[in-house]
Amino acid sequence: MLRSSFALRVAAATATLAAVLGATSTQFVPAAMAGDAFKHVFTDPAGDDFGPGGYTYPTDAVYTAGSFDLRSLEVIEGDDTIEFRVTVGAKIEDPWNSKDWEGNGFSLQFAQIYIDLDHQKGVGFHDALPGLGGVRFADDEAWDKVVLLSPQGRTRLEAEVRFKAAKMKGAVVIPKRTSARGKQLVAVVKKSDLGVPSGKWGFQVVMQSNEGYPDKTDLLTRRVNEVRGQHRFGGGNDAECDPHVLDILAGAGKGGADEVAAQKASLAYTCGSKVATLPMLYTAR
Repeated sequence: MLRSSFALRVAAATATLAAVLGATSTQFVPAAMAGDAFKHVFTDPAGDDFGPGGYTYPTDAVYTAGSFDLRSLEVIEGDDTIEFRVTVGAKIEDPWNSKDWEGNGFSLQFAQIYIDLDHQKGVGFHDALPGLGGVRFADDEAWDKVVLLSPQGRTRLEAEVRFKAAKMKGAVVIPKRTSARGKQLVAVVKKSDLGVPSGKWGFQVVMQSNEGYPDKTDLLTRRVNEVRGQHRFGGGNDAECDPHVLDILAGAGKGGADEVAAQKASLAYTCGSKVATLPMLYTAR
């Protein structure tokens, strides 16, 4: 009888508290159970994997249509990790058997995810990693961290960063695990390498192609030439003033048709006077 009376008093107290807070018994959830982990999805239009507008794929059959056509970026916070999922327009293949060179199960794609952690002018890097040609970030949208979704294993990546991007080494994040499934590249990063995600963070995805034998100054990227070849993209400028970038996030990051024009505007360049500027997309906007 005592136990029953106590239970009734607890139930009455709970109902009273719920009423005070303006919640029903099914809506009242302790803050620790609120499930407020960060998750955001950016989408990108189909068919805009042509850089500033005129880039073409290499002639070799392994570069199938849509392989570098960015469709979305998902950012998902876990207990002690952050997962990044980059979706493209074609199934991700492994024609060069990456496992033979300690790779991650795919061969062609190389996605770089640039992150602005504070949206403060004068803080961070304006230049992208070596190998992207003529591109930079705006003064008030500089990046603080970059996550590499590469077919290459950790040992190769660390060596490339050490020798070609030494000043940026502390800002380069190599995931604890990178893989491919279907049309997605998936990277799992330790939260301690980035911090706790917030609405202040800005993101940009640069779609590139893995080059196992890059130029001595390029960080595993495949160049865009004026004329395409078996393993070279075409439509660029051999004067090396063009952005070696195939697809990016642009506009509102919701996949609208206007974002194609926004990408063209961001990647537009004029040799000797205008450098392509990569935008950051902020989740709080």
